Amino acid sequence: MVTAGSAGAARAERGPGEAWPDAFPAALAGLIRDVPDYPQPGVMFKDITPLLADPAGFGATVTALAGGHDRVDKVVGIEARGFILAAPVAFKLGVGFVPVRKLGKLPAATLAQTYQLEYGTATVEVHVDSFAQGDRVLIIDDVLATGGTAAATAELVRRCGAEVTALSVLIELGFLGGRASLAGHGIDVHALISL
Repeated sequence: MVTAGSAGAARAERGPGEAWPDAFPAALAGLIRDVPDYPQPGVMFKDITPLLADPAGFGATVTALAGGHDRVDKVVGIEARGFILAAPVAFKLGVGFVPVRKLGKLPAATLAQTYQLEYGTATVEVHVDSFAQGDRVLIIDDVLATGGTAAATAELVRRCGAEVTALSVLIELGFLGGRASLAGHGIDVHALISL
């Protein structure tokens, strides 16, 4: 059973081996905490740490993110919370994990992709030898907002000679239009929760 916690998050009370509830999206959403005015005033931050601390919820999330995909050769995780979700998805699928990081964080030769933010730009990088030609790549992140980071990541994958099969995210903030912006990039989007 999932019960509301005192901080507005939910806490799952299950015994060993007890299945995750059938109402998966609602139960999952109950383990995501809203933190107002973080990292700046006016922003409602979606804190996934209660979900990560819940073994059944975290396990169900990884299983759901990994499910429903055709052949995948690599899983990409976008820095930083995407790493937490993508690595176990790669393990579950029996394929390699590739980190896409912020500028200057990878030690070997990289490709970089700069993209537009609301105010300014940002850059992500991947190692040039991360993919074999024709690899089928699943991109994982925690949140889809405007789609800029996901589009830049997909471009990096393609520049390495690989193919993006899909983007799977835990949370889609639909009011920010990320799915629509990614449609122009030919990216199939899967979200476990849409807000």
